[in-house]
Amino acid sequence: MRIARNQLTAKLFKILVIVRTKLLILAVTVAVVVSGCGVYSFSGSMGSGIKSIAVPVFENKSLEYGISDELTSGVIDRFVTDNTLKVLPRSKADAVLEGLVNRYERVAYTFDENDQVQEYKVNISVSVKLIRSDGSSMWEEQAMIAYGIYKADEEAEEDGKTRAIEKIAEDIVNKTIRDW
Repeated sequence: MRIARNQLTAKLFKILVIVRTKLLILAVTVAVVVSGCGVYSFSGSMGSGIKSIAVPVFENKSLEYGISDELTSGVIDRFVTDNTLKVLPRSKADAVLEGLVNRYERVAYTFDENDQVQEYKVNISVSVKLIRSDGSSMWEEQAMIAYGIYKADEEAEEDGKTRAIEKIAEDIVNKTIRDW
């Protein structure tokens, strides 16, 4: 009976050591994860001091009527959806995003065996710069390019334009909030 009791005590001691070791490993892992998350942030605006942005209507150097209004609206909508920066009037914003539509074009993209166009591609090129309210430049891109593809027989050019605007707006917002 004494031997069985000693063996049982030894087994319990081993189990307690294993449990204690696993708890210690778990506690260290949790501490590392929590401390790592406390330092890192996905929001780029925290380190820049920028909490709000103004987006005046983009200038239009292309021949496409209304593209600057549509693109400006797309960029503002994207900032609102992202919700990292507040969109405010120029006089109240920490930074201003200025843009210029350099080019808008629709080109044939794919063809069938009879050389008939199957898809078209809408290309949009813009110059964009982000300026702090004190006038200092935060970033500038001379040629941000995006495109939208649409089927020639089912969709309208407006669909390709919408896709291109959505993509370039996403790129602008990502560059603004994630590159700091």
